[in-house]
Amino acid sequence: MKLVYNVSDRPKAGQIIVFALQQLLAILAATIAVPAIVGNGMSQSAALFGAGVGTLVYLVLTKFRSPVFLGSSFAFLSSMFAAFAGGVSASLGYLGMIIGAVMAGLVYVIIAIVIRFAGAGWVNKLMPAVIIGPTVAIIGLSLSGNAVLNSLGYANAGEALVDANGSYIVNLSTGVNLIVALVTLTVIIVCSVYGRKMAKMIPFIIGICAGYAVALCFTLIGNSANIDALKILDFTAFKDMKWIPGFTFLTAFGGNYDYGTVGSMGKYIAAIAVAYVPVAFVVFAEHIADHKNLSSIIEADLLEDPGLHRTLLGDGIGSMAGAFFGGCPNTTYGESVGCVAISGNASVITTVATAILAIVASFIAPFTTFLATIPYCVMGGVCITLYGFIAVSGLKMLQKVNLDSNRNLFPASIILICGVGGLKLLFGSITITSIAVALILGILANVILAKGEKAPAAKAGEKEPEAEKKE
Repeated sequence: MKLVYNVSDRPKAGQIIVFALQQLLAILAATIAVPAIVGNGMSQSAALFGAGVGTLVYLVLTKFRSPVFLGSSFAFLSSMFAAFAGGVSASLGYLGMIIGAVMAGLVYVIIAIVIRFAGAGWVNKLMPAVIIGPTVAIIGLSLSGNAVLNSLGYANAGEALVDANGSYIVNLSTGVNLIVALVTLTVIIVCSVYGRKMAKMIPFIIGICAGYAVALCFTLIGNSANIDALKILDFTAFKDMKWIPGFTFLTAFGGNYDYGTVGSMGKYIAAIAVAYVPVAFVVFAEHIADHKNLSSIIEADLLEDPGLHRTLLGDGIGSMAGAFFGGCPNTTYGESVGCVAISGNASVITTVATAILAIVASFIAPFTTFLATIPYCVMGGVCITLYGFIAVSGLKMLQKVNLDSNRNLFPASIILICGVGGLKLLFGSITITSIAVALILGILANVILAKGEKAPAAKAGEKEPEAEKKE
């Protein structure tokens, strides 16, 4: 859709606050989910604080030209687990997470320095539209299962009830959750398509409020009739509210560690490096895909201005800052990109306000606790639209590619099938995600076929495909 507010535009003060709240709601579930999954006493409020600080660092280093929020990265989950285990006798826990995040961030910094002096032209040659388009699509498609699980009321696949064929079992609980998810989804769609003025620009806030209201009705009925399946909302979290975020660095530098022998510590640091550094290279590919996607939305090439070296530098140092406060390395969020596109608001001032709101909110225990009570089914309805948009925007990039040519058709096909099929590779403690595997295979196929069959000439009145111009 056409942008209502472009990157440099400034909405009214009241609108900025509302838009920032919408962005916060869009990224909240994933940002606080990472520390909840890792456990070991990690603070969700601290992760939210770290995400806000990391985003501000990113915005400063990208000269406030890239309107995207940085949140906790799921790609580093296994890395954070390794920080607490290490595979050796010595373990630094929270300090290990900070060390690992610094190592991963330095990968970005080093690549940024190389690109600053060598240029980013090789990136466009290595990853033309025929590669980036399907890669962006599978980023959205790979998350589709999470959206469906959440819509049924499940936090993850481990909680889901399935039959012998792997189909989800429909019962009263999943049915009620699905109703709430569909209400949320429907309200978002109606506001986005038929809404006027502000309603069209804040569909997620309205949709979440509508879904929450329906969930509250079911919960009240469930409490009065003592039917557990209808009790969607859980307010028990208010009993154990923590008013001060448990910052990672406070625990890391205030703990007493058994450093063991020099040899065991060396093995532990090596284990941390092996757990974090390779993942940074994987997330680097997703970083490019996210910024290509955002570039197509705002109609400005972010890899040229402010430049890939700046976006990488912002992402790397922002990730270090996020881990220092919240333990979780950060990454650019597809939910944030989707929110920009669907709301038509790319104003970077909104992103700044969102980061500040995240920082402030991390100290307001009742507010963050209330946000945590938003049920999975409501966020499932939201994520169907957000993840769906990411997938479709990737497919839109393929419109510039001549798919009548087999040399374009094969790389795109390989990426889509391997990505959607979930082809992962595990080397010890290192997991190469399906997105990374698909991207690598697609790049290899594209390089091998670079001197192969020439695509048919563009039709009259059509632009020559971007991928073919580079031959």
